[in-house]
Amino acid sequence: MAVGAVSVLSATATAGPPASAQPLHPDTGCPDPGPDLLSVSRDLFDQYRRLGQLSPPGALLPVLAEQTRALGDLAARCGARTRPGLLNLSARYAEFVGWMAQEAGDDAAALGWTDDAVRLAEEAGDPDLAAYALTRRALISYYRGDAADAISLASAACSPRLPVRIRGLAAQHVGQAHALAGDRAACLRHLDQARTLLDADRPDPATPQLGTTHLVDPITMITGWCLVDLGRPREAAAVLDEACTRLPAHALRTRARYGIRRALAHARSGEVDHACALIRDLIPAVQTADSATIRLDVRRLARTLARFRNSQAVADLSPVLTAALHPHGG
Repeated sequence: MAVGAVSVLSATATAGPPASAQPLHPDTGCPDPGPDLLSVSRDLFDQYRRLGQLSPPGALLPVLAEQTRALGDLAARCGARTRPGLLNLSARYAEFVGWMAQEAGDDAAALGWTDDAVRLAEEAGDPDLAAYALTRRALISYYRGDAADAISLASAACSPRLPVRIRGLAAQHVGQAHALAGDRAACLRHLDQARTLLDADRPDPATPQLGTTHLVDPITMITGWCLVDLGRPREAAAVLDEACTRLPAHALRTRARYGIRRALAHARSGEVDHACALIRDLIPAVQTADSATIRLDVRRLARTLARFRNSQAVADLSPVLTAALHPHGG
């Protein structure tokens, strides 16, 4: 599918001054379209991230993959003032493709695209994405249930020489992995570190932000998430109840992810009817997201609710929950 390539190349047709007025690439003799091409491509990236909240990952993967390749091809045809920016943006596209591949349940493809993102960033002269890639690999290990590997990978991205945002995200993932391992003190210590670092971050509006952009207070939300893993569902429910009210309406994937974790906290607290009501409201977002990582919590939720077979709310919800777990009829 060439949708991504068409969108970039069509955009460049109207970007910048006429070709005759543009500086030529010293090797190819092609016009260098300059900063307008990068600006248009960046705007497209923001739109694709928004689409990623509203669409199943499988629908976006071919488009994003082609967009990544198209930007790399365009970078090769541009001069020194435009090429690094395009390569860097291509790296961000590749990292996003990796996340969508993970959401589609293909961890091998996710790791492959993450490796491509690192290579593209290094070509652009940005070695820091390699450290961020460690946090992405840590998250894959986390979802696989391998706390030790997740701690090891994310800890390697905590070096003081790295940008503060990467260190903050790394500390967050270390905290999540410690929660998975049942170590409350280590979890909360690293989440405190993450909060300090992320609060100190000053994003560059010209550069796509690493990590989530849909959480107003990510560490509070992640704290609620971790309290579920730590076996403290009542505390988790209280934190997630408040944090979920601040999620933007358009962020369906994010709402499904944290909403299901919130419902799991309530179910494990014995508030079964309330959990079922929360889930019923979330089902459309869960089905839209079609996320392998979200379904992990849906399965945990189904196992928890199975202990309350005499509940009418559970009986009524059961077929809906089963459909959410098997969106393709499998």
